[in-house]
Amino acid sequence: MKKLLITFFVLAGTVQGFAQTKNFIDQPYIETTAKVDTSVTPDKIWLSITITEKDSKGKVSVEEQENKMAKVLKSLGIDLKKQLKLTDLSSNFKKYFLKSQDVLKSKSFSLVVYDALTAGKVIQGLEKKDIANVELERTEYSALKQLKLELKSKAVAQARKNAETMIKPLGQKLGPAIFISDGSTYSINYAKGRSRMEVAYAAAPRAVSEPIAVDFEKIKVVSQVSVKFKLE
Repeated sequence: MKKLLITFFVLAGTVQGFAQTKNFIDQPYIETTAKVDTSVTPDKIWLSITITEKDSKGKVSVEEQENKMAKVLKSLGIDLKKQLKLTDLSSNFKKYFLKSQDVLKSKSFSLVVYDALTAGKVIQGLEKKDIANVELERTEYSALKQLKLELKSKAVAQARKNAETMIKPLGQKLGPAIFISDGSTYSINYAKGRSRMEVAYAAAPRAVSEPIAVDFEKIKVVSQVSVKFKLE
């Protein structure tokens, strides 16, 4: 008897769900899709800095180069504890041929700065200290999550405007939304994957040249939704 009751309830639930689906399809509605986008300037820029010690007569130890790097960064107002992290430390004591220039030790750091001008000054300052192995890791926009939510809201509002425009010639009224599909929200970061960073300098003698105050390429954020509105 219990088995029969369970079967009945399952069938009843299936029929009810089918009826709801049918009612949704049978009622008049209009479906519109909207996409909105914006571009933002990255406010977090990660640089990879690698310093190496080579087997040569005039070699400069990793520790000495590290101290030079620290002085440069501090002179630019960079908080070493918050903005600089050690990412790799390696040593190579393998046999090598005479007159070779094998790397004996190296250290890699990840540095975060908050604008392109500071990034340029870091590169320039390190180059002056013969630390030229600096690469762009990635760029980010810190308020990206909140921006995506705002764009979703704007996309829904745009979808309603589209629907109102479409039904205006028909003399019908737009009712409430009966279905909303969050299509996609994504960001396009053109700086990702680029291994080297080009820094422009003002036209002046190299000894006094300064980086130009330019921003990194903006991050594009896109949001798309699909909305069904009831027609009244």
